[in-house]
Amino acid sequence: MVVVLLPNFGVSFAMKSTTNISTDQLALLALKTRVNNDLLATNWSTATSICNWVGVTCGSRHHRVIALDLFGMNLSGTIPPDMGNLSFVAFLDTGNNSFHGSLPIELANLRRLKSLLLSNNNFNGEIPSWFGSFSKLQNLSLGGNNFVGVIPSSLCSLSKLELLSLYNNNLQGHIPLEIGNLSRLRFLYLHNNQISGFIPSSVFSISSLLKIFLRNNQLIGSIPSIRLNMSSLEVVDFTFNNLTGDISSDMFDRLPRLQGLDLSFNHLAGPIPMSLFKCQELKDLSLSYNHFEGIIPKEIGNLTMLKFLYLAENNLKGEIPQQLGNLTLLIEIDIPANKLTGKIPLEIGNIPKLERLNLESNNISGHIPPRIFNSSTMRTIALDVNHLSGCLPWSTGLWLPKLEQLLLGSNEINGTISTSISNASKLIELDLSANSFSGYIPDDLGNLRDLQFLNLQFNNLARTPSSPKLSFLTSLAYCKDLRVLAFSNNPLIHGELPISIGNLSISLQTFDASDCNIGGNIPVEIGKLINLIRLNIANNELIGPIPTTIGRLEKLQGFFLEDNNLEGSIPSELCCQKSLGFLHLTGNKLAGPIPECLGDLVSLRHLYLDSNKFANSIPSTFTRLIDILQLNLSSNFLGGALPIDFGKWKVVTIIDFSENQLSSEIPSSIRDLKDLTYLSLSGNRLYGSIPELFGGLIELQFLDLSRNNFSGIIPKSLQKLLHLEYLNVSFNRLHGEIPNEGPFANCSIQSFMGNEALCGAPQLQLPPCTHNSAKHSRKATKLMECILLPISATLLILALIVFFFQSRRKHSKQKNDLENSIGLAKWRRISYQELYQATNGFCESKLLGVGSFGSVYQGALSDGLNIAIKVFNLEVEGSFKSFDVECEVLRNIRHRNLVKIISSCCNVDFKALVLEFMPNGSLEKCCIRIPPSWSDNSCGPL
Repeated sequence: MVVVLLPNFGVSFAMKSTTNISTDQLALLALKTRVNNDLLATNWSTATSICNWVGVTCGSRHHRVIALDLFGMNLSGTIPPDMGNLSFVAFLDTGNNSFHGSLPIELANLRRLKSLLLSNNNFNGEIPSWFGSFSKLQNLSLGGNNFVGVIPSSLCSLSKLELLSLYNNNLQGHIPLEIGNLSRLRFLYLHNNQISGFIPSSVFSISSLLKIFLRNNQLIGSIPSIRLNMSSLEVVDFTFNNLTGDISSDMFDRLPRLQGLDLSFNHLAGPIPMSLFKCQELKDLSLSYNHFEGIIPKEIGNLTMLKFLYLAENNLKGEIPQQLGNLTLLIEIDIPANKLTGKIPLEIGNIPKLERLNLESNNISGHIPPRIFNSSTMRTIALDVNHLSGCLPWSTGLWLPKLEQLLLGSNEINGTISTSISNASKLIELDLSANSFSGYIPDDLGNLRDLQFLNLQFNNLARTPSSPKLSFLTSLAYCKDLRVLAFSNNPLIHGELPISIGNLSISLQTFDASDCNIGGNIPVEIGKLINLIRLNIANNELIGPIPTTIGRLEKLQGFFLEDNNLEGSIPSELCCQKSLGFLHLTGNKLAGPIPECLGDLVSLRHLYLDSNKFANSIPSTFTRLIDILQLNLSSNFLGGALPIDFGKWKVVTIIDFSENQLSSEIPSSIRDLKDLTYLSLSGNRLYGSIPELFGGLIELQFLDLSRNNFSGIIPKSLQKLLHLEYLNVSFNRLHGEIPNEGPFANCSIQSFMGNEALCGAPQLQLPPCTHNSAKHSRKATKLMECILLPISATLLILALIVFFFQSRRKHSKQKNDLENSIGLAKWRRISYQELYQATNGFCESKLLGVGSFGSVYQGALSDGLNIAIKVFNLEVEGSFKSFDVECEVLRNIRHRNLVKIISSCCNVDFKALVLEFMPNGSLEKCCIRIPPSWSDNSCGPL
């Protein structure tokens, strides 16, 4: 605050002590030096009183300049700082000039200002915050400049402000919340900026507000509710924003004087609020291009002051209320592109001042009320794209002296076109297309001298039988402003284009006569229509050559002659049409070489020369067509090679060279066609392999290489073509495995038949791949030759190794037999409890014998196995050692005559060995026979 006030204080102090009328004069002379204007140069002279200068007003009391009005004087220049010395000025208007630059801070000294009007210049920079110091300011107009930044909140302190006009700048940011402080504000113009954010609810607390314009910004959110009675508000314009949500049902209860409401081009939804129909002073209602739904309430008939009704492009349904007929002041009814049904109310024909009726693109049915065609004020009748039926009244045109547009296309209207329509002498546009009109095309349409647009396409109209020439074309020569003439898809059988076609309006831009069964030659006079942009006479029975006068149509962008019987060659004069973007000559009998000069038509996007008799090669100049999108040369007699510089067509999407006599490999430059979706080279003499590079054409949807001489394998890279829907490589010389992934998963045998040695999946009805191709066979043979001897040697070594191990195995078996005879029986874990049960508690009946270190018992385990258990007596000295020694000895020795150890049982106070029970006694018993006489002795021979 201090930084701002100190400079201003210094300036104000200096002015207070020194300013006078001379100071005012110096200030204006300083302005004079900054602008370029002859009037000021001569009139603002020191030889005359400053109070007599143009635009200057002096006060009678202080004899100082109190007003400076320079509005619309064609001044250009900048505002000098000296203007801050006009300390008594209360009115300053520099509007509608060409001032530029920023505003000098010295203007902050103009504290008596009540009106500061700087609109429609080229001022730039930010809006100064020091405008907030103009406490007496009532009108601030800065619209139509190049101000940037935000709206200073300091402006909201101007308590006397009535006009705030900031339209047509580059302002951003939000609307200040404090704007509600401007309690005397009547006009708020913020339209055509880049203001964002929400609409502050405080805006609708300014009861004095008359008009608010916020259109064409970036405002979001819903429209705030109105809580106070705004009895003065007349106009609300919020169009072209991003407002959303429903409008509150009581929104308009407090706007009794509302005259204009424009909310179009937003995203508002919900039903039209019923409170709106309480605004009986409403004259202009625009809710177009939103998402309003529901019906048009019959209460709309209460808006008796309504002049303009715009409800286009919503989701309104139901019937058009007949109460619209009560609105006798209506000038325009515009409700296209909704979902309206039912009939057009008869009452609409009673609206005396109606000038525009637009109900197109709905679902309206029934007949058109005849009264609509009896309105002397009507300028536009737009009822196209509905389901209207019946015939047009015979008097159509008689009572429509001001009618400029009659648009009835895309309905179900039948009958003839009445000749009375030619009485609508102001008619500019006549669209009767896509109906069921029959009869003849009236010859007196030429009476519509102001006609610019005539569309009669898609009907059942015929030519006048009295002459083969299309006589109505002769009459249209009187329509000197005619720009569009379209009558395609009518049965003008055996009609011919008259030479008078050259007399049609020189302003003609579109001529469409396709699908009409027209015969004869193309008149050379057609070359007089030098402003033609589109010429379509395709799908007829035209004969003869293409006239060389076509070359005069230098503005031609679309030329469509396909499916006729034209002969001869393409005239070189056609190459003069440097703007030509579409050339369609398909399905004629044109012959000769394709002109090289077509490659100079660099604007070409579509070139269709297919199904003719063109010979020679594809012109090398075609690679200059770097913006070509679709190129079709199929079904001709073209030979030679494919263009090497394929890759220059970087944006091409369709290439069809099929059914010719082309002979070459596919050039590698094809890899650059990244946008290609359709490629057909079938029915030629192309050879070589299918390039791996095809895998990079990731947009490809259609690929036909059939009936050529391609050889080699099908590249697996084609599996990458995930968008490929059609593939045909049949009748070539391909071999090897057919890939099975990507697009190949959906292919049938028809795509591959007629090749040499393809193999693949069973569903293709081909043999499985077992390296049976010639290439693979040769490789396999070489491979076998290379490894046969090493394999044989290896097998011999393996045989010797097997023999060696067999010998070892036999020896090992013998050893195992020995081990099995003396070694460990299959080891098993046996608990003390099992031993206790097997010996009945180690009872004496199971005792086999007693030794120095223990006792031997016989027992039987639960599975029936007979065992012998040697239980060591742990109380005898050396028994522990004896147990360990026996375990170690029996573990390390092997003999067939030694008993087998089954297990052991060992804990702190019990140790035992479990042995196989020998039912025949011991070895000693078998080997040493003791005579009975010795049995009683205590000792015997050894």
